[in-house]
Amino acid sequence: MPKALITGSAGFIGYFLARRLLEDGFEVIGFDALTDYYDVTLKQRRQQILLQHPGFRAVNERLETDGVLMDLVAQDTPDVIIHLAAQAGVRYSIDHPRSYVDANLIGTFNLLEAVRATPCSHLLLASTSSVYGANADMPYAETHKADLPMSFYTATKKATEAMAHSYAHLYDLPITMFRFFTVYGPWGRPDMAHFKFTRAILQGEPIDIYNHGNMQRDFTYIDDLVAAIVGLIGAAPQRPATPEDIAPGDSLSPVAPYRIVNIGNSEPVALMDFIAAIETALGQEAQKNFMDMQPGDVPATWADATLIKTLTCYTPQTPVAEGIARFVAWYRDYYNV
Repeated sequence: MPKALITGSAGFIGYFLARRLLEDGFEVIGFDALTDYYDVTLKQRRQQILLQHPGFRAVNERLETDGVLMDLVAQDTPDVIIHLAAQAGVRYSIDHPRSYVDANLIGTFNLLEAVRATPCSHLLLASTSSVYGANADMPYAETHKADLPMSFYTATKKATEAMAHSYAHLYDLPITMFRFFTVYGPWGRPDMAHFKFTRAILQGEPIDIYNHGNMQRDFTYIDDLVAAIVGLIGAAPQRPATPEDIAPGDSLSPVAPYRIVNIGNSEPVALMDFIAAIETALGQEAQKNFMDMQPGDVPATWADATLIKTLTCYTPQTPVAEGIARFVAWYRDYYNV
């Protein structure tokens, strides 16, 4: 039975990925600190569901605690490690930057050191579409420069990409970094737009719409994202013999078994259309409070998904209207509204 270690397993994406791997016959070790960045009860409920499966084991520790990941990886020797745990949130990073240093930089360093000491067949690490920053050349391709971060959160995620590349090069560790584009669905984080909008509309409160609604996002439904990650597990990069061996459009490093991969829907949706889908699913119109752009935010994201399709035959299956309807149904059931 293959064994996977998932960091951030009680988080939104980690929970769905763990469920999928358990269904696929993996033994899963879930690592999560259950921090209070948002409602801990939601994380606890996700973990409780996972613990009902005999193939799942939970380890509740912090990434930045010295020695914890080193000992865990050495003792359990997972075949694959998917590193999703991080301090998330663009806006939160403006007022709480140190938590991003601890979780994202020190935590990722601890994991890289653990894998250096006890290598696995494939290490996959989560990054973000936010690393494209001020780049206005869309759709975003993995080969585009991503050197102009617009928030400290983004800067720490870009730093983890560079850290991972150095370990891949120095120690011949097969590493894939995936850049997520706006992920949504049931069991999502309460600080995410679809969650906040749904809650406010049902409570009769106005919703804040930034940049006066002139925003676009490459919304990716959670099931589609998880399918892409699962497909990538078996696509570990190999160090090319020469730079000429790298296919056009491939982000494979010329000096390391390291690759960056976008995971997005490759169909940007206007924010106002996204809100309209929520209103339709709820059968209720939102009170709209139009505002200026938030510091650190970007007006649009759009993934070039050519590489992920080439590597895994990934094709998103969930239109936004359908994904939002599923989220709203879950929200009503979970909160009994």
